[in-house]
Amino acid sequence: MGRELPKQYLPLAGHPMIYHALRTLCQSVDISTVFVVLAPDDTLFREYQWSCFGDKLQPLYCGGATRAESVLNGLLAAELGADDWVLVHDAARPNLSQGQLARLITELREDEIGGILAVPVADTLKRADADQRIARTEDRVGLWQAQTPQMFRTGLLLEALRAVPNVTDEASAIEALGLHPKLVASDSSNFKVTYPQDIRLAELLLGD
Repeated sequence: MGRELPKQYLPLAGHPMIYHALRTLCQSVDISTVFVVLAPDDTLFREYQWSCFGDKLQPLYCGGATRAESVLNGLLAAELGADDWVLVHDAARPNLSQGQLARLITELREDEIGGILAVPVADTLKRADADQRIARTEDRVGLWQAQTPQMFRTGLLLEALRAVPNVTDEASAIEALGLHPKLVASDSSNFKVTYPQDIRLAELLLGD
């Protein structure tokens, strides 16, 4: 992002970016507790006012060097039951809607494995060679772009992350166990803020 301030604390529509994701999660009647996994040396979280979320919001200062390590540490610190559902969400997806969240929970609450929000790939995909020239066009049929939240039983997710610690999302760890998480249709509004111009787009969507 080219900023000194960590991305989750960048100002967005009058609040730090992470506020918007937390608000959506805390407002859901299906979610009992929202844990925020923070770096052990994080000093910024306490500088903001979170009282509007009450006791439902619980910070955990146990983040690791990677996403997978942070999620694993958070699960252990939260001391959840093995059969409890857990949803893992990116702070950098501030535009998650109540509708998207409710659809995910409704479609997965009776599922044996769990699943993720995702959108079918719409763009033509190009594979680059070492010289950044097009090597070939990839077939996009059946391809989906993963989003968050990703929803799994605590015990299963702990088993998966312990067995396969070097993954970029929770579904990949579940897949490595030979299981097949469900894809729950979302839309592009639940995008991940990655580039500076994404801030403006996120603000526009939050204003709708």
